[in-house]
Amino acid sequence: MNTPAHLIVGTAFFSSPNRTGTYMAALIGAMAPDVSLYVMVAVSIWIMGIPAQTVFREYYYSDAWQSVFAVDNSFILWGLLLGIALWQTWPRVVAFAAAGLAHLALDFPLHTHDARQHFWPVTDWVFESPVSYWDSRAHAGFVGPIECALALGCAIWLFRKFRHLGIRITTVGLLAMETLSTGIWRFVF
Repeated sequence: MNTPAHLIVGTAFFSSPNRTGTYMAALIGAMAPDVSLYVMVAVSIWIMGIPAQTVFREYYYSDAWQSVFAVDNSFILWGLLLGIALWQTWPRVVAFAAAGLAHLALDFPLHTHDARQHFWPVTDWVFESPVSYWDSRAHAGFVGPIECALALGCAIWLFRKFRHLGIRITTVGLLAMETLSTGIWRFVF
C-alpha cells in the first residue's frame, strides 16, 4: 500500500481520543516501516546525485538495502514490541507497534518482486505476491481503487472519532496524497 493509506488505516484502528498521544503514536508507527526507504532514497538521489533509475532498479534490490528493510519490516520484531507494550500496558507503544504491524500485514500480500524479508531474523524467506499495489502488470489497476476506498472509509471513521481540527486536517491531507498516489485520476479521466 501507499504510505498515506498506511497512515490513515493505522490511526483509524489504533488511536483513541480517550488515550492521549495514541494518535501521534499510531501515525508514527504506521510510517516507521517506510522511513528507511525514504531516507535512503532521498540521500541517494538528492545528496549523492545518483539517478532515480539506478536507485530503484539496483540499490533497492541490493543486499545492503534489503538487510535494512528486513529489520524495519519484520513481523517478528514488531510483534515482540507489541507483546512487550501489551504486557507493560503502555498505550502509546501499543498504538505505535500495532500500527506498524498493520502496515506490514497490508504490505505482505501486495508486493511482488519488491517484497521484503518479513520474518527476519528467523528466516530470509520472501513472499513474492502475484498482486501489487503499484505494478499495473500485477493487478494494481484493481488494487488501487480498493486501497483508496479503504483509506476513504478509515478517513470517515477518523472524522467521526476525532473532533480535533489538526487531526481532521491531517486526515484530509493524507487522503488527498493517497488519492493522487494511487493514480485514481486514471480511472476518472
